Amino acid sequence: MDQNLSNQKWQAKVCTRLEKAEADQIWPFFLDFFGLHKWFPGLPACRGVHGANGEPGCIRYCSGFGLKQAANADSESGPSSLVSWSKERLVAVDHAQKTFTYEIVDCNIGFKSYVSTIKVVPGGGDGDGGGGGCAVEWWISLEPVEGCELEDLVVKYEVGLRLMVKKMEDAIFGSS
Repeated sequence: MDQNLSNQKWQAKVCTRLEKAEADQIWPFFLDFFGLHKWFPGLPACRGVHGANGEPGCIRYCSGFGLKQAANADSESGPSSLVSWSKERLVAVDHAQKTFTYEIVDCNIGFKSYVSTIKVVPGGGDGDGGGGGCAVEWWISLEPVEGCELEDLVVKYEVGLRLMVKKMEDAIFGSS
């Protein structure tokens, strides 16, 4: 995990390695931009609202995930009944590098100026290309979120990425 805490932007990178699945096997799962709910833990809904799935400019609507801040809780009835949601636009796809970038264009979770890049790397990650399997790297950049710590957000991304790629690998090879 690399972190750069600045007054202007939070930036972080999380990475996980897959021992069995190769980059060419995992990459197609990410190209299904409207199908994130199939893989990401705790995300019950994701659907396309604009454009062609996997094409730059397309927009997905994701809802029901657990990033709502405690500050949005109603003290009498417990956590807010509002559903967490975001609209995310696919900005760029590089098939040769197995990289895509997306941004949040609207949300109710407090993320502003959010840009994220995911890269599927053959071999061990960090561009080494050696060995079997692959690694998935996820960079995030956003303005600081009121009521949230970057370290807590990074932990959620680390856990989410690890569980997501395990589901992808299980879809290829079956559960272990």
